[in-house]
Parts: sequence; C-alpha cells; structure tokens
Amino acid sequence: MEVYKDLKKIKKISNCFLTMGTFDGCHLGHQQLFKSISDQAIQTNDAQALITYYPHPRNILKKADGLKSLMSLEEKLKIFETYGFDYVLIISFNNSFANVTASDFLNNIVLNYFNPQKIIIGYDHHFGKNREGTSSFLKNFSKNFNFNLEVLDPVKYEDKTVSSSLIRELITNGEVSLASDYLNRFYGFDAIVVSGSGRGSSLGFPTANFIPVEKNQLIPMSGVYFISGTINSNNYYGMCNLGYRPTFNGEQFVMEAHFFEFPRKDIYNKKIKIEFLDRLRDERKFSNTKELTEHIKKDKKTCIDLMQKYKRIHDDIN
Repeated sequence: MEVYKDLKKIKKISNCFLTMGTFDGCHLGHQQLFKSISDQAIQTNDAQALITYYPHPRNILKKADGLKSLMSLEEKLKIFETYGFDYVLIISFNNSFANVTASDFLNNIVLNYFNPQKIIIGYDHHFGKNREGTSSFLKNFSKNFNFNLEVLDPVKYEDKTVSSSLIRELITNGEVSLASDYLNRFYGFDAIVVSGSGRGSSLGFPTANFIPVEKNQLIPMSGVYFISGTINSNNYYGMCNLGYRPTFNGEQFVMEAHFFEFPRKDIYNKKIKIEFLDRLRDERKFSNTKELTEHIKKDKKTCIDLMQKYKRIHDDIN
C-alpha cells in the first residue's frame, strides 16, 4: 500500500475504485464500504484508492466541540491495508482546505490524480466548502465526467444505524462491550507505559500506568474494566482502573492496568495495546486500603470468570 501525504509526490492513477471520508473508528458501515470496493476491484483487476482527512474536520471547523478520536491515523492505515487498498492519500485538513469547493476538490484532486472509473461513498458523506459535496452533487457531477457512482445505504445493527457518533457516545458512557458490536472489534488504543506511584504493588496488584499514543484519543468513562493487553506481541488479560483513585484522595486522572499472569519485567516507556472488553463497576471511595484490596480481589475473580467467554470472542475477532 502506497501512502501519500503530499500531492506533489503522488503518481497519477487511472481506472481505480475510489472512496473518501474520515472513517473515524472504521466501524461496520465503513467495513462494508471497504469490502464493496475490494470485491469490485478484484473482479476487474483494478486498483483500490482511498482519500482521507487528518485531523478530523470537525476539530478544525468546530474547535469548541473538542471531538475526541476513536482511533489513531496509524490504526486506520493498518485497517485500510487489510482490505487491500493500493493507494491512500491523507489530506491535511486545515482552514485553507476547508475553503476548497466541492467542484475544485473533484476536478483538481479526485479527477486529476485518480481519474476513477467508480466512486463508492457512504450515504452520509459530505465534502467541500460548506459541506456542499453531497451524494446528489456527486451524481450530477458524474454525468459530465466518465465515472460511475455508488452510494451505500446505512448499515444497521439491532435496529440502530451504525455511526461514529453513536459509538463515541457508547464509549463515553462506558458501554464498551456494546460498542465492540458496532466496531466488529474491541475498542482500544496504543499506549505508552509511564511510571506511577507504586501503590498497586504495595496492595499486591502491580499496575502499569499508561497514556494513549494518540493525544486526542477518546477515553472510556471512569471506572473499572476487564481488559486485554498486547505487550511484546503477547496477549494478557487483566483489569484496568480509569479515574482519580478517590480512596487516596487523588486529584489527577490516572489510567492503570493490572495484567494477570504477566511476567514481572520492566515495561516502562514501552508501547502496549489496551482493549476494553467489559465494564465492571464505577470507581468508588473505600474507607481504607484493606477494604479496597478485598474489592480488587472480587474484581479480579469477576474478570477471571469472564476470561473464557471473551477469549472465544477475542479469538473470533482476531
């Protein structure tokens, strides 16, 4: 897969199958679109191309929103590659690009560099200044140029339309297990292990404090979670606390994970992958460390009881 971040370096392509969008989360709806392009391109032995934007356009157009990302650009690229995309153009979305009209975008970038035989987009995709580039706009535009257009219908799961905004809402509310159904994978992110206070070890549950690699990463609601962690290509189950550690009157938000059966070794400053499988409970303040420790033991037992169920699901997804 060839990835371009500069139009000056991209080589001109022709007769490709093209899609475009932000694809935040690469959820079930996005996956159906990717598969549709892959299936059609394979039949005609043509290239697959994709145009995406970074950062998320809403973080430029509506800065006050402070929209958090469901996944990093690096994670998106990995998924694009699994669907066989040959070319990916990453457009730096800024105020200047936000003022490019839909017609100029199609003429100067899409047709000039990709010359697609077919464009496939989702039902709700918009592009160009003031979001004027709708599916109807594209349909009218295609009549004057030599490409076909396919607009996919929304994908539904349990009578709800799959969307990045719905998934973001679920994760914000801690409903990570339900979010995984819409994502077709467990929600998680790459993180860096950082030094902590060492309280976990003193309680008999050594923890790894971590921070997301993606600075704008969406973090699930505070609480205790059953998690999976990938460390040095090995997978470990464990539990994670997100919050302020009220038992110790903490004032700083902390993310810390305790992995089961993890060999004791230094992983500080190492990159790990955290996946949130299920939410166990809210974070709460205990009267003393003994009461906290007893509750952590109960949390661990709950996680161990869940391991067999989630191991099957995890293996199916991966």
